[in-house]
Amino acid sequence: MLVPERQTDGFESPFPLVSTTWPLLADQPAAGCARRGQDLWLSRIANMSSATHYAGVLDMNDLNRRTCYSSHGAYSQSKLALVLFTYYLQEQLTAGNFPVTVNAVDPGMVDTALYDNLWSLAQAMKKPVAKILFRTPAEGAATAIYTAAASEMEGVGGCYLYNGQKTQSSDLSYNSELQAELWKKSCELVGLQEA
Repeated sequence: MLVPERQTDGFESPFPLVSTTWPLLADQPAAGCARRGQDLWLSRIANMSSATHYAGVLDMNDLNRRTCYSSHGAYSQSKLALVLFTYYLQEQLTAGNFPVTVNAVDPGMVDTALYDNLWSLAQAMKKPVAKILFRTPAEGAATAIYTAAASEMEGVGGCYLYNGQKTQSSDLSYNSELQAELWKKSCELVGLQEA
């Protein structure tokens, strides 16, 4: 995901995946999840976020970062957007009385292909550091699995979880006006009426 340049369609790579996916999925008010969540348990959505969202900055007039692009800036912006969407979507699902919960999950630093686009020296340094400090993909998946399957998470939505614990996300992520503005802008980008 730490892509060194923009894609040819004019969008920087993490942004369209995060910022345009949720309005498209929610356009049918989480219909599939709602149908499955009507019997005994609520359906659950676990969004994979990252601690990099704490450094995220959103410029609503330059979401594609055309003015100043950096791969880390784009990645942290996409993760902040994901947390904003998580909270906004949970509000909409609750208001619509849908039997679905949504939470943001931070897997920690996981040894994945995320860092494949780092420059050579950084990649060489990452390998020994990863063996000591990074989690394996299976370890990184533990919090998402907990969020999706643990009985104590039944009916719990609108949270940010790290190591299976509810944790405070960035102050900016709780800004309900920004949540709504980002949702509206994303709907415009994909040609949807605001949900």
